[in-house]
Amino acid sequence: MTDMTTILITAPSLVLVHSLCEMRPEWQVIPLGESIPDGPIGGAVWGFVDWVCPTISGIEMCRRLRDAEQTRRSHLTMVLDDPDSDARRRALQAGADDYIVGTLSADQIIERIDYKVGTVQPLRQRYVNGLIAVDVSAHQARVNGTLVPLRPNEFRLLTHFMEYPDQVFSRSALIDRLGKDGEALDERTVDVWVGRLRRALIQHGAADPLRTVRSMGYVMDSQDS
Repeated sequence: MTDMTTILITAPSLVLVHSLCEMRPEWQVIPLGESIPDGPIGGAVWGFVDWVCPTISGIEMCRRLRDAEQTRRSHLTMVLDDPDSDARRRALQAGADDYIVGTLSADQIIERIDYKVGTVQPLRQRYVNGLIAVDVSAHQARVNGTLVPLRPNEFRLLTHFMEYPDQVFSRSALIDRLGKDGEALDERTVDVWVGRLRRALIQHGAADPLRTVRSMGYVMDSQDS
């Protein structure tokens, strides 16, 4: 039982649970409701708590997990909608070990746990393309050193393009990569994300780095520094 890994997630989508079970069948995935699971929980326990849970706040859920004997030694990650400094502070004060910003995915959970237990090398956390720089760990985007405020989806979109420059991605591919788990999104939603991202970058002095490829999608071209 000591080698078991247990994942606790507040109100996860069926897609997320299915993906985790497929990718890591040796893990035990337990959806969290308002109550803490009864009885002992085997192995290393990792909790992922939404800032807003269906019936209680994420802050209260963190406190309950820390108070319960079977989960008080678990590693807790708060899932925030945006990088608000007050939310980060309150999450840590409530007992969270750390936090992430944006929609929780199976890849994020696996990468985070593997990295924490030392089974993978640290992930690259900073990308630069011309005047544009993205610091993933700080959840910041800058143009020529100037901070660019972005919504969570636009930040994730920019990070994805910065990670894979000169690659064309269809709208459906971007939805699969960046869309909400289990949520049906119209492909026009991608156009909205791209439009907002373009305007934000251009307003802060960057040449438009995103190219529309007719009938195919979008690509971020590599830029000279």
